[in-house]
Amino acid sequence: MTFPRLISKFDISPVMKILIIKLSSIGDVIHTLPVLSAIRRALPKAEIDWVVEKKSAEILRNNPLINRLIEVDTKALRKKDGFGKNLSFAGESLRQLRSTKYDVTLDFQGLFKSAAISKLARAKHRIGFAKEHLREPGSRFLLNETFSVEAKTNVIVKNLLLAEKALKIPVPRENFEFPVFTDEKHRAEAAEIISRAGGKFAILNPATTWITKLWSAEKYGQLADKLWKENNLVSIVTTAPSEKTLANRVLNSSKSGKIISVTPSLKGFYELAKHAEIYVGGDTGPTFLAVAANCPVVGIFGPTEWWRNGSPNPDDICVERVDIGCRTNCHRRTCSNWICLDIETETVFRAVQRRLESRKSKVKSQKSEDTDLRLSTLDFRP
Repeated sequence: MTFPRLISKFDISPVMKILIIKLSSIGDVIHTLPVLSAIRRALPKAEIDWVVEKKSAEILRNNPLINRLIEVDTKALRKKDGFGKNLSFAGESLRQLRSTKYDVTLDFQGLFKSAAISKLARAKHRIGFAKEHLREPGSRFLLNETFSVEAKTNVIVKNLLLAEKALKIPVPRENFEFPVFTDEKHRAEAAEIISRAGGKFAILNPATTWITKLWSAEKYGQLADKLWKENNLVSIVTTAPSEKTLANRVLNSSKSGKIISVTPSLKGFYELAKHAEIYVGGDTGPTFLAVAANCPVVGIFGPTEWWRNGSPNPDDICVERVDIGCRTNCHRRTCSNWICLDIETETVFRAVQRRLESRKSKVKSQKSEDTDLRLSTLDFRP
């Protein structure tokens, strides 16, 4: 059996054709956006395409940094219903993949299906992570070049390091860019929600895709009451349309009434988060979209790790249980001893207060710096 080479040197062309493979989920796609920005900065004339699952594509659509967005639906191919239609869609995606002779594919997903897409794209250099970083280690045999990065590395940095090693380009270690592009429709959507809030607001996002990542809906309602009483903040509960039952549980647990529920589009949420005083949520896509929008974040993490998936902003705060041993490399989607998110409302509220204070301090510092700059450039004439 032939093993992938660890490193292969090849000429980096300013007009090379690059295929980014990051299929899902929404949060993982957001974690890969700084790579897109770094490649485009280093290779402005390169042709950069991106393969993504249709369900996670919204955040990437109409992005001018991407030459072509190729949407696939790998789950649909496993469904019996509508197989012919799904097969036709898959055929069109395959035609798009094979219509361009890529110089390099970058597989940030680390699964058999993503490595298979890399293989189908017929790129000379099919690059991904080394075995120890893969959820499906056997997928590396469909690649021909793999790279290792340091253990215990935030996923954003991990993705950037792969791009750095593969393409020999400079990448940032902080102050990451998340190129999300919206339009007037999304800004109007956010403006309408803000008008309903009627003042300064916090975003509470109670939903996640794993039940083991859920903090109590009732405690979110209690948190909303504290935010109104102590900070005069209206709470906006954001969920997908399919999560309305969960949102209603949060609303029904609030006694202040200073809370509303909305189901924004992803990009509408992004615009909304730009104006929020604070965001509170678990390990889920909207949390990372709030990070991308530079919104102050308090994360509530249970079976997953903040150092791996959380915000790279050192001012953001994670509330997590550090007094139990079962969280180490847990990642369980079901659990019979679900204690990691047994966290009191007051604990989360204290974290919110700390994050709001650090935000205020930074705003004051920025205003002071702006004033000093203006004074230093004034022309003091007699």
